Amino acid sequence: MNITKVTNLVLSVLLIFGSLTVNAADKAQFSTEPTTNNGQRWRIGYYEGGEYIEYQKLFIETIRGMMGLGWIEKTEIPPQSGEQTREFWQWISNNLKSDYVEFVKDAHYTAEWNDDLRVKTAAEVMERLSNKQDLDLMVAMGTWAGEDLANDNHSVPTMVISASDPLSAGIIESVEDSGRDHIHATLDPNLHDRQLRVFHDLVGFKRLGVAYEDTVTGRSYAAMDVVEKLGGELNYQVVSCHTKSDISDTNVAEGSVINCFEKLAQSTDAIYVTSQGGVNMSSLPKLVKIANTHHIPTFSQTGPEEVKYGVLLSLSRAGYRYIGVFHAQTFAKVFNGAHPNQLDQLFEEPPKMAVNLSTAGVIGFNPPLLLLGAADEIYEEILLAE
Repeated sequence: MNITKVTNLVLSVLLIFGSLTVNAADKAQFSTEPTTNNGQRWRIGYYEGGEYIEYQKLFIETIRGMMGLGWIEKTEIPPQSGEQTREFWQWISNNLKSDYVEFVKDAHYTAEWNDDLRVKTAAEVMERLSNKQDLDLMVAMGTWAGEDLANDNHSVPTMVISASDPLSAGIIESVEDSGRDHIHATLDPNLHDRQLRVFHDLVGFKRLGVAYEDTVTGRSYAAMDVVEKLGGELNYQVVSCHTKSDISDTNVAEGSVINCFEKLAQSTDAIYVTSQGGVNMSSLPKLVKIANTHHIPTFSQTGPEEVKYGVLLSLSRAGYRYIGVFHAQTFAKVFNGAHPNQLDQLFEEPPKMAVNLSTAGVIGFNPPLLLLGAADEIYEEILLAE
């Protein structure tokens, strides 16, 4: 690696990261101390577009964050199977003890990535929020849920979590203002820019492969506006391959990504592994094998969970711990009287990276010391999905 590359790497990993803060001060100060709803427990509901690798983990860390703040009695959360939130919701409904909050047993909704079911489920949730009005806070997990609930047809505080880009998806108006008193969407508008700059500094790719669903939502998931903009600035060509993502047939979604990786591995020198329905614990081993067989470095847009299973690099999320605390604090402030739109939506992760050394060895990538120094999640083997 020459001096220029080292300098760029230092700037990307240290200066860019070093400028970040976990989150800014709220526009108004609100307590996070546990409090009841006039002697009753606050009732929480949940809606997602479908199962996704990140949703369950984010929600678990949010629960742990609420335990840390004293809203829920501390208890051990058992390992969860698969990627479902439905089973986890039933477990917390039945087992968590709290004088302050209740995860309402019949208030878990999923559209199962089915367009027809989405219409039906969204209408059912809206009916409950606008007419029955028996929920005090709604978790909208992912872009689909955010799009369906970020409207003026109800006034229940709604926390949009894990939407890939809530700005481009039209869920919120700006980083500073969601546009509605009852809507809040956590976002990091510069995350994908940071990811791609660091990936490029480390690998120096000229042809970047990106597999994504060619829809407005699919391009939003993949941050294609950022990918394409930086292509001109960093002088790399974007090689696209179109997949199926938000569909009920998971096998078709997985197959489409696998086919794209086969094509991209033969026509690119790096792959940006983007968020979509076909990238999951079932398909990930196949995707990693394809990339590693062709000695193609990969970067996970989603985070270090995929690095654990063989993707070369990502920005570390410390097991979602910090963002879980951020979500828990936001919930707590709403229960203490804040309108969601009064609270900051910006959340930037602490400056760390994740790297899989086994994958690095397979593809012939020699991690520079600066990378290892900036990594807090280093995996020495490729785990196999259970």
